[in-house]
Amino acid sequence: MFYKLIILPVLALSILASCTNSQPNVATDASVLADQTASDSTVKPATKPAEKIKWLTIEQAAARMKQEPRKVVIDVYTDWCGWCKKMDKSTFTDPEVAALVNKHYYAVKLDAEGKDPITLNGHTYTFKTEYRSHELAVALLQGQMSYPTTVYLDEKFNMIAPVPGYLDAKNFSKILRYFGEDHHKQMNFKEYEKEDR
Repeated sequence: MFYKLIILPVLALSILASCTNSQPNVATDASVLADQTASDSTVKPATKPAEKIKWLTIEQAAARMKQEPRKVVIDVYTDWCGWCKKMDKSTFTDPEVAALVNKHYYAVKLDAEGKDPITLNGHTYTFKTEYRSHELAVALLQGQMSYPTTVYLDEKFNMIAPVPGYLDAKNFSKILRYFGEDHHKQMNFKEYEKEDR
């Protein structure tokens, strides 16, 4: 019995000693945490938000062309088109695509099935029930109603080319540069692609 009485206090002291020895480590861990928190709260340089495409109506683009001529890129879409939505989410949100569009073009979104009349150069385009499409979309797509189609116009609203189909950011960027930097006036697209690689 005496033996048990001696062991209990010795055991209690050893447990207490181990607890006391661990306190400096706790303090050290706390000071490390405090140092880490302080370094995390230091002022970090602000990152510039990603550039977004500045979309316009075609009438707004025509008005701006009078003051600052630029090429026009038109996204011809429909509300039900899945590939149009994919292009909106992935291609048009790409920072490089946005920078190229904003640098070289006025960007226009045109709902091919929109009902509102559009007046350009004294001509009013309307929705045509026989086509189930807007007259301007039919004209821009040259009757080839495929969605999405990206239409490129020069600085005088003349057709450069309609490009049908979904394009990822990489391929869309190539086409934006090709027309935006006037490579189409110097070489065909196949030559440009070889040179671009």
